[in-house]
Amino acid sequence: MDPLLYVLIAVLVVLATGITVLLVRRHRAQLPPAPEREQITGPEEAAEPVLHEIPESIPGRMQRLRARLAGSGGFGRAVLSVLSRGDLTEADWEEIEDTLLTSDLGIEVTTTLMEELRTQAKVLGTSDPEAVRSVLRAELLRLVDPTMDRSLNLTKPAAAEGFNGDGAPAAAVLMVGVNGTGKTTTCGKLARVLLAQEHSVVMGAADTFRAAAAEQLATWGERVGVAVVRSDRQGADPASVAFDAAQEAAAQGVDVVLVDTAGRLQNKAGLMDELGKIKRVMGKIAPVGEILLVLDATTGQNGLRQAQVFSEAVGVTGIVLTKMDGTAKGGIVVTVQRELGVPVKLVGLGEGADDLAPFDPEAFVDALLA
Repeated sequence: MDPLLYVLIAVLVVLATGITVLLVRRHRAQLPPAPEREQITGPEEAAEPVLHEIPESIPGRMQRLRARLAGSGGFGRAVLSVLSRGDLTEADWEEIEDTLLTSDLGIEVTTTLMEELRTQAKVLGTSDPEAVRSVLRAELLRLVDPTMDRSLNLTKPAAAEGFNGDGAPAAAVLMVGVNGTGKTTTCGKLARVLLAQEHSVVMGAADTFRAAAAEQLATWGERVGVAVVRSDRQGADPASVAFDAAQEAAAQGVDVVLVDTAGRLQNKAGLMDELGKIKRVMGKIAPVGEILLVLDATTGQNGLRQAQVFSEAVGVTGIVLTKMDGTAKGGIVVTVQRELGVPVKLVGLGEGADDLAPFDPEAFVDALLA
């Protein structure tokens, strides 16, 4: 073959290769950039970079919740509006009484408050709105009772006799309440509150009758970097899951174990048996120090009846009132404390992850009268 023909073929091959390379490079340049790898927020993915949400500080959330509560309105403002009219007629006093009765204060509390307001109005007169406001504020604050201990019992207990597990027991907190009150969500939010206070936490998904409850709690755990002990089997023994969570907390040396329980209220006897068993089984590691009842503040007197059932079942030590914005009437704070003899310790105002904070009696009353 002619040598010139070989040279021509070689040139054609080089040209074809160059054109191919240019086309490939142009194609790659037109492709969108590769997506970044998503950060895994679950604590179990230790090998991957983990990005957890940082809980809002307690002072920060308290300030925000005060502002939100003040903006939601309250029965105190309606009463103050009538008291400030000047010379009150009997019709005015009846309007005040109706307002108090429809605010979930109850008949007994309303009667006592009305008597005190009438007496003070005669002594001070009603021409000075600020004087009347001071009287109403003092009476409402007395009813809410700022002397009640609203701190959570987070002291690490001594191990129960016979406990031979690893580590020291954590302070145990049981979350109880009927379905629909926001109990599981509140459990996750409380974990964030405790983290903001620099406590370490393990959560237990002992609501084994709703698969969604365990999934929801696991999502919260991934969100804030808290381990969640759960069962893979729906309908598993709740007491067993709670025991495993307490054991895990002791083994890890964490400060607090939060246990979410089922909210079924099918019959009183079944509820008492189930919650009593959980408390008793966890007591084999260490006594349960805090039992928080989650109540929907908008349910009013129905919420009070729920509270009584749960209190009889397991011995409630504190109340968490959710949904205290919008249609909540405020009087439920006074009523539930008087009926159960236990304080409202936490209050929720909204759907945000940090919309839960310790209950502040003075801030609450001031918000009602804002």
